[in-house]
Amino acid sequence: MSALAPVLQAFFTDRLVRQRRASPRTVSEYRDTWRLLLGFAASRLGKAPSALDFVDVDAPLISAFLDPFEHDRGNAVSTRNARPAATHSLFRYAAFEHPEHAASIARGLAMPAKRFERSLVTFLTEMEVAALLAVPDAETWTGRRDRTLLLVAVQTGLRISELIGLRCGDVHLGPGARVACHGKGRKERVTPLTAATVAVLRAWLAERDGLSGAPVFPARTGGRLSRDAVEHRLTHPSRRAAVACPSLAAKTVTAQVLRHTAAMRQLEAGVDTTVIALWLGYERVDTTAIYIHAHLGITERALAPTRPPTVKPGRHRPPDTLLAFLEGL
Repeated sequence: MSALAPVLQAFFTDRLVRQRRASPRTVSEYRDTWRLLLGFAASRLGKAPSALDFVDVDAPLISAFLDPFEHDRGNAVSTRNARPAATHSLFRYAAFEHPEHAASIARGLAMPAKRFERSLVTFLTEMEVAALLAVPDAETWTGRRDRTLLLVAVQTGLRISELIGLRCGDVHLGPGARVACHGKGRKERVTPLTAATVAVLRAWLAERDGLSGAPVFPARTGGRLSRDAVEHRLTHPSRRAAVACPSLAAKTVTAQVLRHTAAMRQLEAGVDTTVIALWLGYERVDTTAIYIHAHLGITERALAPTRPPTVKPGRHRPPDTLLAFLEGL
C-alpha cells in the first residue's frame, strides 16, 4: 500500500471528523471528489487506487480530471473550482505527515483556480414574484405547501439546505415572529418574518400539525424534501407564471435566485449592506457588493448628484424619430 492510502483514510477519520468536526455534507463532498479522482487516476495510469502515491496525483492529472466537469458535464467554472478544495485540504494535512513528499504536495497545492467572468446576479421583480406565488393551487395540499415555501424563500432568503432543514419548532409566530435556521458552516441565525408571511405560515402549520422536529415542508411520505424536489417546485411554476408575466421566460428561477431577490428587496428599501449580510448569513460583508452592482437604480441614484448643473436630469431622448431609429441600430 502506498503512502497516499493511509493518509487519505486518516484525513477523513481523524482530520475531518475528529479535529475539524466537518459537517456531513462537507465529508460527503470531499469523499465523492476523491472517489472520482482515484477512479480517474487508476484508469489513466493503470494502477489500483490503493497503489497510487502522491507523485501520481500531481497537478497535470488533477487538471485533466477537472476538465470534463466543465466541457462534458457543462458545469460552470465556479463549480469546477470547488472540486480542488478536497485535494488541497488533504495535501495540506499530508504536508505535516509526510514531509518527504513535500515537492509533489507543493505542486498540487500550487495549482491555481481557473479564472472566469462573473455575471450579474439574477433576481425577480415584484410583478414576477406575484406571478410566481399565484401559480400553486391553493385547493391542494401540495399547492399550499409550495406557495408557503416560495413565500418563505422570497421573504427570508434562506438557502435551499436551510429551507429543507427547517423544522416546525424553528418557526415562532408570536411576538417577534421569526424562523431560526441552522445555516452554512453550522452557524445558527434568526430571520424575522413579515405579517403576510406569518399569516400564511400560521395557516400552513395549523394544517401541518406536525411535531416540533418534523420538517415544515415535508414530502408526501412525511420526510424532508430533496434538493432536486425543491428545485423542481421552483422551475415548474416559473414556466407557468411566464404566461402571465412574460419577463419570467428569460429567467431560470432557482432557490439562489429567490435568495438574491430577498437581498435586492432589502437593498431597494434602503437597508444597510451590513444588515443584509447578517440577514442572509454571509461570512463577509463585502459579499453583498454583488447586489449593488446588479441594481441599476442604485448606481443611477449615486450618479445623479455628480451631473453638471446645466444638464437636465433624466435619460436621453432623441429629438427626432429618424435619429431615434439610427441610434437604435
